[in-house]
Amino acid sequence: MEIFDVAVIGAGPAGCMAALRAAQLNKEVILLERNDKIGRKLLLTGQGRCNFTNIASLKVFLEMFGKRGSFYRDVFYKFSNYDLIDYFQSRGLGYKVEDSGRVFPITEKSKTVVDILKKDLDELQVKILYNFRLKYLNKDSGIFQLSSTKNQLIKAHNVIIATGGASYKSTGSSGDGFKFAESLGHHITKLTPGGVPLLVEEEWVFQRKGVTLERVGMSIEYDGKIKHLPRGNLLLTHFGISGPVILDMSHMIVEIIDIYEDLKLNIDFKPEINQESLETQLMEDFQIYSKKSLKNYLKQHLPQSLIEPILQTVSLDPQKKLNQITKKDRLKLIKTLKSLQLTIIDNLPLDKALVTCGGVSKKQIDPRTMESKLVKNLYFAGEIISGCGRRGGYNLQQAFSTGYVAGESASGKK
Repeated sequence: MEIFDVAVIGAGPAGCMAALRAAQLNKEVILLERNDKIGRKLLLTGQGRCNFTNIASLKVFLEMFGKRGSFYRDVFYKFSNYDLIDYFQSRGLGYKVEDSGRVFPITEKSKTVVDILKKDLDELQVKILYNFRLKYLNKDSGIFQLSSTKNQLIKAHNVIIATGGASYKSTGSSGDGFKFAESLGHHITKLTPGGVPLLVEEEWVFQRKGVTLERVGMSIEYDGKIKHLPRGNLLLTHFGISGPVILDMSHMIVEIIDIYEDLKLNIDFKPEINQESLETQLMEDFQIYSKKSLKNYLKQHLPQSLIEPILQTVSLDPQKKLNQITKKDRLKLIKTLKSLQLTIIDNLPLDKALVTCGGVSKKQIDPRTMESKLVKNLYFAGEIISGCGRRGGYNLQQAFSTGYVAGESASGKK
C-alpha cells in the first residue's frame, strides 16, 4: 500500500497552502476533504468577496492576535501578507486595498481565489480525496494511519491537521479536528466564538432591525470597569447588535460575558465632541429653533427611525417644543446622546460565529515549524490552533502562513 510523504486533512486555505508547499518540494501529497470541493468556507469570506489578507505591518498583525500573537512571528515572516499577494498576482489575479488595509481580489469574487488554488493543486499533481470524513487517526511504527467513515485507509509519514474550527458547520468545520488532536494527547483550550453578533435585552432594538448607527463611539461597562471600543458603525438586528466593531471585538466581549452578568454597551452618538460642548450646542440650538419639536430637531443627531423609541426609553415627549424643554430634560437628552445604554445578555452560538477562538494549545506547537511538540511529524495549520485574530484579513493570512510553514516543515525543510 502506498505511503504518502504528506497527508493534509482539510482543504480550506490552510490545508490547500500546506499541500501546495509540500508538493512544490517534490513530496507525494494527498489532500483529504470531507466536502465534494475545496474551499467551501473560503467562498463565504468577506461576504463572498474574499478579504484574503491585510497590508498591515508585522507588528500590527501580531497585535491583532492578542496576548499570544507573538506565536505567529516566525510564520508571518516566512510567508508574509506580501508573499501571499505576490502568489496570487503571479497567477494573474490582481488585488485592491480597501478601508483599514483590507485586501480583496480585483474580481471581488472568492471563487477566483479558490480556482487558483485548485489549478495549482492539479498542476502539482496533489491527489485530492473528496467526501473523506476522518474516523480515526493514529500512529503505528512511525507511520500515520488515517481511516474514513467509509473505511478508506490512508498511510503517511507526515500529517497536517487543517480542519478549521467549529463555526459554520455547514461548510465542514465540524470541530472533528479537535477530537483527533485531543486523542493524540493535545490540550484543547475552551472553544469560544469570534466575530459573532450579540444579544441585547431592549425590545425596541429588534423593531429597528437593519438600521445602522454610523461612526458612533462605543464602550463596554461591567463590574465598575469600562473598556472603550473603536469608533465605527453599529448594526441593529432582530436579536440585538452586530457590525464591524462588534464582530471585531466580540471575542473579548464574549470572555467578559462568561464572567459577569451585568454587561452594558454605551453608545455615543456624538463622539467627536465632549459633553460640555454638546450642552453648549444644544442650549444655542434650543434658542434658535425654539418652536421646533424635539422629534424634528433630533434628526440632525440621530437616525430618524430611532428618535421616538430612544426618547421613550428616557421618558421624553417627542412632540415637545424646544422652548418647553427643562434643564433636567436637556441634561437627560445629553446623557442619552453621549451614553445610550443597551443591556448585553448573551452572544450567538459558536456555529454562528465567523471564527473559532480556542483550539489546540499553542504551548504544544513549535511556532517555527507548526509541528506538535507531543507527536513527531504531526503538524497543525489554520483555525484549529488556539486563539483568533480580528477581522480584516488577519485570520485568512494566519491560515495561509501556517499552512505554508507546516507544508514546508513536513517536507523536511525547516
